[in-house]
Amino acid sequence: MDQDLISDSIVAPNHSPVFGYVVLYVRDVAASVAFYTKAFGYAVRRLDESHRWGELETGNTTIAFTPMHQHETDDLTGAVRNPGSSKERPPIEVCFVYSDVDAAYKRAVENGAVAVSEPQLKEWGQKVGYVRDIDGNVVRMGSHVKPHK
Repeated sequence: MDQDLISDSIVAPNHSPVFGYVVLYVRDVAASVAFYTKAFGYAVRRLDESHRWGELETGNTTIAFTPMHQHETDDLTGAVRNPGSSKERPPIEVCFVYSDVDAAYKRAVENGAVAVSEPQLKEWGQKVGYVRDIDGNVVRMGSHVKPHK
């Protein structure tokens, strides 16, 4: 291994990673991008002409969409599998923070999100509601959590 590379990694601890993307594997990239813009209020950053990659303007971390099955990754990391029933869910959820969770939840459901649980105030002080997107992914819609003092 290159000695300069080793010493740079030891001496430069301020090179922390930046959380750049959450990638959702979906049946139809263009449909998912359109759904997220209407249901959750995001703007489209990018939708490739091939419709194999889409991104939303979401702040510091990008939400991206790509097809569930693609030769570039299926052979390397394995095939993506959807839950077998409505009693199962993927091992991840996406959480969006809103100042008015009730209005955001209503907008999402009116625009095709499947209602799971209406917003409720939780014991930790956050108002939280849950919906599923058009691919069955769980989306948590919550208020800002007040920091402990």
